[in-house]
Amino acid sequence: MPQHYPFTAVVGAEPDQLDDMALALVLTTISPAIGGVLVRGEKGTAKSTLVRALAAVLPPIDVVKGDRFSSDPADPAPLSPDGPFGPDPEAETRPVRLVELPVGATEDRVLGSLDLEQALGSGVTRYEPGLLARAHRGVLYVDEVNLLHDHLVDLLLDAAAMGRSTVERDGVSVEHAARFVLIGTMNPEEGELRPQLLDRFGLAVEVAAPRDPQARAEVVRRRLAFDADPAGFAARFAEQDAALTARIRRAQELVAEVELDDATLVSIAELCAAFEVDGLRADIVTARTAAAHAAWHGRTTITRDDVRAAARLALPHRRRRNPFDETGLDESQLDDLLGPDEPPAGGPEDGPGDGGPDDGGPDGGGPEGGPGGAPESGSAASAPATPPTPPGGDAPEGSGQAQESTVGAGEPV
Repeated sequence: MPQHYPFTAVVGAEPDQLDDMALALVLTTISPAIGGVLVRGEKGTAKSTLVRALAAVLPPIDVVKGDRFSSDPADPAPLSPDGPFGPDPEAETRPVRLVELPVGATEDRVLGSLDLEQALGSGVTRYEPGLLARAHRGVLYVDEVNLLHDHLVDLLLDAAAMGRSTVERDGVSVEHAARFVLIGTMNPEEGELRPQLLDRFGLAVEVAAPRDPQARAEVVRRRLAFDADPAGFAARFAEQDAALTARIRRAQELVAEVELDDATLVSIAELCAAFEVDGLRADIVTARTAAAHAAWHGRTTITRDDVRAAARLALPHRRRRNPFDETGLDESQLDDLLGPDEPPAGGPEDGPGDGGPDDGGPDGGGPEGGPGGAPESGSAASAPATPPTPPGGDAPEGSGQAQESTVGAGEPV
């Protein structure tokens, strides 16, 4: 099995210094109900490198043994065509899957189709699962999502929103669970997504290569070290990756306990109204993201910093803007709307250098750049993020209720 570049080796993806892209990926895996991440950026900014490294740091999951649809053994009524499994099905533990959807995929490949071998050989009508079924409880990655046929993008986003996929074709009628983290990457130079599709991604971030020579040099240094000895390089970061996995697991368990009080809900609504976003999806996504950010920092209460971090990731791609308006949010306006800073609520992960928004990004921005023959994950439009492809490696494609209601619930990936 080829050795993947470690997640925490990416400049800007260290657990205490997550830049915008790394933070968005982590938050949406903590709370998949956020709705996925769209990463927009120039070529050679390690977008694909960081996404492919993500699955390796996610906590493993328990699945029903032999089930092709990755059903959770703890689910009393799993939506699986291979069921029912009985009250105490045999379980096995496996890593989270990263399923890549190629730009040229057909609808049958995405949704699944009739198993022709079974149909022709034994006359039995049997459903052959597609990529959506394989991605259930995992990560579905679409590179160059802006080049994917619009009807396929619609299928993906509908499945991500509903948590299930329905197939009606070739004499087959099947419904199965399809809850996954959807991640799309794109280069805006090759075309834009339709606005209604852009809005369906929970979070969006802009990445760009840094201009700081020291950051660029560090990217090249790490890439060359990885190319020279992939296994040895990965071993250097194994402890950091394991610590990140443990922290994500704690946040996944805690996010369902995070409470959204009335004042915070109103504050989020005021932000969305002030930035003139269309519809109410922005309010819902911002609330869920703020809850995930609080859980990431080990808290069950949402603070101003959580809301600020969530707004920076959830609102920029939903704003109404004129053709020549700049992307991103006016952060001085954001700070004015949120009011003065408040002291952090004590939590296991809080404290100086905890990677909070004031450390240089939504979760603290460190030096930017990236591996994979390219710079690292980037930050939102307001802050550049990643360097161009360094020599000596394959260039990756590139490094967003009233009274105490609970937010951010959703099955962990």
